[in-house]
Amino acid sequence: MRILHTADWHLGRTLEGRSRQEEHEAFVDELCAMVREERIDLVLIAGDVFDTGNPSAAAEELYCDALARLGENGRRAVVVIAGNHDSPDRLTAVQALAQRHGATMFGYPYDDPGVYTPGPDRVQRVAAGPGWAELTVPGVDHSAVVLALPYPSESRLRKLIADTLGEEELQRSYSDQVKGWLAAAAGRFRPDAVRLVTSHLYMAGGVESDVVERPIQMGGAYTVHPCAVPETAQYVALGHLHRPQEIHGTAAVTRYSGSPISFSFNETGYVKGVTVVEVEPRDPAPRVRHVPISAGRPLVRWVAEDGLAQVERWVAEGKDPTAWISLEVHTEHPLTLEQVHRLRAMRPEFVHIRAVLPAEAEAAATAEPQRLGVDEQFVRFYSQVRGGPPAPELVRLFLELVNARDEEVDA
Repeated sequence: MRILHTADWHLGRTLEGRSRQEEHEAFVDELCAMVREERIDLVLIAGDVFDTGNPSAAAEELYCDALARLGENGRRAVVVIAGNHDSPDRLTAVQALAQRHGATMFGYPYDDPGVYTPGPDRVQRVAAGPGWAELTVPGVDHSAVVLALPYPSESRLRKLIADTLGEEELQRSYSDQVKGWLAAAAGRFRPDAVRLVTSHLYMAGGVESDVVERPIQMGGAYTVHPCAVPETAQYVALGHLHRPQEIHGTAAVTRYSGSPISFSFNETGYVKGVTVVEVEPRDPAPRVRHVPISAGRPLVRWVAEDGLAQVERWVAEGKDPTAWISLEVHTEHPLTLEQVHRLRAMRPEFVHIRAVLPAEAEAAATAEPQRLGVDEQFVRFYSQVRGGPPAPELVRLFLELVNARDEEVDA
């Protein structure tokens, strides 16, 4: 069976008010062409299809169009799970229609998509239950059993972590709950079927590339240990981290496919794409490839240490012609409004324009690089404003409020 793993589409997302719709449409076109060229049997979409729980009409239309085209009238299987940005109910609202195109959807960890058997020439769910489904695909002589764990927040898992526990105990309790869910669902695996897991979570060892990926594991409480992966699984398709990567120390090959396009100027140093997996039921190890995606405009940083003249020269040279640009200009004086307007007229793709004055440049050159967690940033800010560090209970409350941003779609 040939599987394509993708995640973190974030349909409807903007860049400082600039639409990414055309880039998303180009990605869907490229993805649909790829599944045909790669002869894909099953597409796994591991969460964060949308950027918000209340997506725009254009985003929803593109989602439905993608499902129909990927499914090829029910000849290719598609499995979709909800991420922390998705509304589980909104994501799965089209299940009745989408299953005719071969799609199976899971909004909550205990969703049961039911059996659906339109005939041997179409994708069939020959068995299903809470959080799992067994799928057959025309032309493939074995089935796939998929364990689907959408974003496992405490409320979606229907379990609460005791607020009397310390951070280490909280993390262990949460990881154990996810491990228990997967272990129970893994009872549906069979040696004569391909055995897959898909989820949207933060697994220890994953490398973040953007601050928007942090809230799920704030304070470490929402981190899942690699030992949670069932030993009988063959491939684990994860979503949430935007950098494509493999997680080591797991019982099965476990990967984040990463997002297909860049959403932050911090997402640099790696190639965006999807993961293609080839596996048979008794394979000791699946064959895994990262396949680049060309859709999506690059996000680049320009640092003009020689001032505005250097920016003008780069614009005249046609530097980074298709990119969104974050511009940093070193200058003796703050930029005037007229200068900012002139820069934006030169390149409408300037998303940020920031002047760096000599004193700031000197301070940055002598400062030691550091990357603080959000909780550490809060402690530093509070100490500067109030003259002393916050109480541990206040830090805990702050982290709960930050995490609650991801729970708004459950309301």
